[in-house]
Amino acid sequence: MEHDQKSNATPLLESKRASKLQTLGNIIVTVVGTGVLGLPFAFRIAGWVAGSLGIAIVGISTYYCMLLLVMCRDKLASEEPLVEARSYGDLGYRCYGTLGRFLTELVILVAQCAGSVAYLVFIGQNLHSVFQSNGFSLASYIFMLTPIEIGMSWIGSLSALAPFSIFADVCNVLAMGIVVKEDVLLALKDGFSITERTAITSNIGGLPFAAGMAVFCFEGFGMTLALENSMQDKTKFPKLLAQTFSGITLVYIIFGLCGYMAFGEETRDIVTLNLHRNWSSLTVQVGLCLGLMFTFPIMMHPINEIVEGKLKMIHRNNNNDSTELGKITIYISRSIVVVVLVVVASFVPEFAVFASFVGSTLCAMLSFVLPATFHLKLFGSSLCIWQKILDSIVLITGILFAVYGTYNTIVGV
Repeated sequence: MEHDQKSNATPLLESKRASKLQTLGNIIVTVVGTGVLGLPFAFRIAGWVAGSLGIAIVGISTYYCMLLLVMCRDKLASEEPLVEARSYGDLGYRCYGTLGRFLTELVILVAQCAGSVAYLVFIGQNLHSVFQSNGFSLASYIFMLTPIEIGMSWIGSLSALAPFSIFADVCNVLAMGIVVKEDVLLALKDGFSITERTAITSNIGGLPFAAGMAVFCFEGFGMTLALENSMQDKTKFPKLLAQTFSGITLVYIIFGLCGYMAFGEETRDIVTLNLHRNWSSLTVQVGLCLGLMFTFPIMMHPINEIVEGKLKMIHRNNNNDSTELGKITIYISRSIVVVVLVVVASFVPEFAVFASFVGSTLCAMLSFVLPATFHLKLFGSSLCIWQKILDSIVLITGILFAVYGTYNTIVGV
């Protein structure tokens, strides 16, 4: 029985712990992704006041729910030190048994796959825009990424990926900086009054769409336990996470405001499409593509963790303890996952609608509903009344948001 309760998650190929700086880089590159370029569009839909408040609320809520996961894992570790809860799926199992693990891992798997697909679509669209004179189709550029991403998916640990994460962070910061500079210059050149921009939209139905984009921006929730577990000094993780989220939330608000103020009602779903075709816009697109290419393996980690956990169970059942065969199997499985995601990405239509749909459904379930459910289940009567109320609000709001946000995205804004 004890054997069944052990983690089915496959640890990364290397066990080297990450430093504070490495963890910082991994947190940023995990959270910041393609969704940030849709923020100005979300501000256009919701209004700049509603958009700013929405980003702040989503950022605080996501941080709170990440801490709930860590607290749940710590509680289980203190109760049963010999039974390790390494992953999100392990928490699902410890709370609700086999069904809990299945549902939790299913949500993580689909959510991370959707996020990874969004990365591939975004990279493909930008490469297609930059090199449009070559005559290649959008799908062709996406398929060109396959060998690169397969090779990077073979990198074993988060600490080994840290240099790529830091490089990706630099690319993202430079690209966002250039976009903000272009926004400010354009706004100053054309001149505008803040009263000309919508503060809070009268189209209430558009708020869930914009909120879905905001939730999608704080992606990578499935990496929470892996990031905390990879850190050398885990006691510093909550403070580091709070500092990082504060900075990211502030940058998101500034970026969304600048983009919307510059382009107003002409703001596109991907703000780089509003930029004139010159060296700076091309630099932005290439920089973001490089950043996301290096971020992709980190997005893949929760997917690989689940898939490889199942492969390990099969090997154990077959009494196969060959380490070399296990590594070969891991390399093959990661390659297959990349190929499948590339094929799916080649059929995805509009980026903004896809991102909002993923944020409204999968990300909302993963980021809010499951953590609040686990916390209420594991801590139960030991929680004070305000904690129970807060968790219940997060849980109910997450469910309602997922339902209405999905409907609103499907019928259109």
